Amino acid sequence: MKRSPWTVFAAALLVVGMGVSVSACEGELPQPKSDTSSAASATPDLTEAQEKAMRESLLKTITEANNAKSTDVLPSVMSGPELQVRTSEIQIAQKTGQLDAKTEIPTDITQTVIPTDTGWPRSVFSITTTTQDQQSKRLLVFNQDSARSNYKLWAVARLFQGVKLPKFAIASIGSQMGTADDHGLTMTPKEAVERYADVLTHGADSKYAGDFADDYFRQDLSSLENTVAEAMKKNDGSQQQDFTPDLNQIRIMRSADGGDLVVAQINSVWTRTAGQGRESQPASDSEKALFGDGKPTSIMKVTYVNVIAMYVPPANSGQKVTAVGAERQPIKVEAVK
Repeated sequence: MKRSPWTVFAAALLVVGMGVSVSACEGELPQPKSDTSSAASATPDLTEAQEKAMRESLLKTITEANNAKSTDVLPSVMSGPELQVRTSEIQIAQKTGQLDAKTEIPTDITQTVIPTDTGWPRSVFSITTTTQDQQSKRLLVFNQDSARSNYKLWAVARLFQGVKLPKFAIASIGSQMGTADDHGLTMTPKEAVERYADVLTHGADSKYAGDFADDYFRQDLSSLENTVAEAMKKNDGSQQQDFTPDLNQIRIMRSADGGDLVVAQINSVWTRTAGQGRESQPASDSEKALFGDGKPTSIMKVTYVNVIAMYVPPANSGQKVTAVGAERQPIKVEAVK
């Protein structure tokens, strides 16, 4: 039986922080269905061959940056949350000597969803195969800001085991992009991101907890928090994580059933306070690398970038909003005086 990468994730966090140890993920990928509507006759401006050339060129440059452990070229091939995530991953590798295995992005894909919309900005959603060591498939989001700008890798989210992604509208490839204020859904994408962040912060105490299906990310985050809280309580310490959505960093693709596949950035700060007379130390090799030669105090704050992929179903569908993939990476570690 395969283990969820996010089950492994929780145990690994106690030793190596929020870097994920990943096992196989056999997510059920979206399959396009026939549609005779006007949307189905739309022709994407980007062909599959062009998407492949764009993707392979970007991933080649990213691999070279990984091998060189250099962040210099990243702004030319990445943007949004992925630029922050990969910059941190390489900075950590410069200190530890190697990149985390989760940074691997397979070059082969199982499907790409190309927008039929005219105008910019525009995004392409591509779903990779599993990695060579059977880590989970990745949902890649490429973004082009304007007609004269190049596509860049905007986000990477690792899919959860057994997820069911929505089908998309175009019989060959493509779909219509959505907006943060799309209606006709159980909630707008903007509301979904805001409310999911509230659930991450408050757990079962959030007034929105019942609007979301359970998922691996929340399960393992809750397990980690409970374990850390118990350990700190023994030393009269405390810990708290606060999650804040970045509403400027949301990308959306409409699905054939009228729902939305949403990928968004949610930032978080993990504050750990040691008991009286004690120092709060980095909790992982990644945090140690980012903290460097900093002088610890009783309070440590760690800032994370969380990338969440979620499906927002149509209104009156009887379905809950469901997270289908995620990524989490510390980007800053600081002692509070």
